[in-house]
Amino acid sequence: MTLVSTPIGNLGDFSDRAAATLAEADLILCEDTRTSARLLTARGITTRTEPLHDHNEQHRIPALIAQLERGRRIAIISDAGTPLLSDPGFRLARAAIAADITLTAVPGPNAAITALTLSGLPPHPFMFSGFLPPRSAARREVLGRLRAAEQAGLSATLIWHEAPHRLAEMLADLADIFGTDRPAAVARELTKRFEEVRRGPVGTLAAWYTDNRARGEITVLLGPPAEDDSGADDLDDRLRAALATLSVKDAASLVAGAINLPRRTVYARALELARQTDDPHR
Repeated sequence: MTLVSTPIGNLGDFSDRAAATLAEADLILCEDTRTSARLLTARGITTRTEPLHDHNEQHRIPALIAQLERGRRIAIISDAGTPLLSDPGFRLARAAIAADITLTAVPGPNAAITALTLSGLPPHPFMFSGFLPPRSAARREVLGRLRAAEQAGLSATLIWHEAPHRLAEMLADLADIFGTDRPAAVARELTKRFEEVRRGPVGTLAAWYTDNRARGEITVLLGPPAEDDSGADDLDDRLRAALATLSVKDAASLVAGAINLPRRTVYARALELARQTDDPHR
């Protein structure tokens, strides 16, 4: 089974090896067969296609594994870019590995990596997290956990994809939780005619996209915290001050609301600090 990368916008980025692999396959599994038809038609590829998406992947696995074990050549492609990243195929790939079926890949375009190289932000380490939850409360919960991880030592450029109609709100949440001055970039329509990479403090980008609605495929990048970031010390200082007069539960609730971190994350740290106070030899 072969994972084949496809263009993220410019059809000229489709490699000869990728085209040959798809042409020689017995079956191409597509995220959306209608979307993939344009690419396949442009290269004269007539291999049969079938859909593989979140709603059918799990129940299709046994039959597909059986085909692979009989020697059928199956290729997986997504609508754009590298398969499995924000796209279906991961469960089938794991099943193929478990069945000792050879799994290989034809590398190629990837929006997250392309955006990272164009962003001007530190290229490594980086952390790609696909799409954030669409609702603000759930999104802020996820971002709060990442901020808490930074306070525990994580230092990486963070990367997400985002839908145009949610971009301004997502950037506003980033600014609120990570600070308005954090360096960031918004990459739009990569490899296409109207490619654009806008760079600057995340607060400035949030204001820009509040007034200027974005269009097209979007990747958002947030630079790592500054070396002198005092977030971890600030969390502990606030908790120690609150614990002097409040219970662990109340102290966690107070501090979590003040610094935009998930309550359960702050509660775990408050509990640890309370234990250290009770046992100073820990």
